[in-house]
Amino acid sequence: MRWTGDIGLFTIIAESALAAGVRRIEAYTGREALAYFNEQVKRLKSVSALLKSSPLEASVRVEALLNDKKKLEKEISDLWRKLAMGGGGAASPEVEVIKDFKFTVRILKGVPANELKPMADELKAKLGSGVVVLESVGEDGKTSLVVGVTQNLVPRINAVDLVKIGAELLGGKGGGGRPDLAQAGGPKCDEESLKKVILEIRTSVAAT
Repeated sequence: MRWTGDIGLFTIIAESALAAGVRRIEAYTGREALAYFNEQVKRLKSVSALLKSSPLEASVRVEALLNDKKKLEKEISDLWRKLAMGGGGAASPEVEVIKDFKFTVRILKGVPANELKPMADELKAKLGSGVVVLESVGEDGKTSLVVGVTQNLVPRINAVDLVKIGAELLGGKGGGGRPDLAQAGGPKCDEESLKKVILEIRTSVAAT
């Protein structure tokens, strides 16, 4: 090979760093590059068939599907929050008054752990002054626990301490967050364990 043009068809397939200022480039040339391109075309046609679109419109179709997915996820998230706020089948939806503040519990099913904190914040705002306990049994059979404490009660009640009590009863470890909002979880999801968590947290809160 005397000239770079003798390489023929050329395509880069990977790039990585070896050291400071040194890059490694992997590429196909000649027949291997042609075979690589043919394989990419086959994959694009396969994806296009699944999307029921032409190869040229595949990226537009994927973008539309991703936007639809985001909208549906938001709608589901809003429904979960409404469930926590208004009961709608959640256990123990009532608000109890303990001393000079309120205490409320929601036991939910199938609500992802990352949705519980926003729910707790909304319930705290609704209570004004109080403690919120949210438990959710996920599809994996594990329980997520979130405890929220309104700011005016933080000097007396620490959400992290309360969530650690729950984590131990659920068979989990630790748990953490902020004094006003903390999260933990564990493998136990039976009704007895869920009720025991609520009882122990309520007992601790009432003792403050």
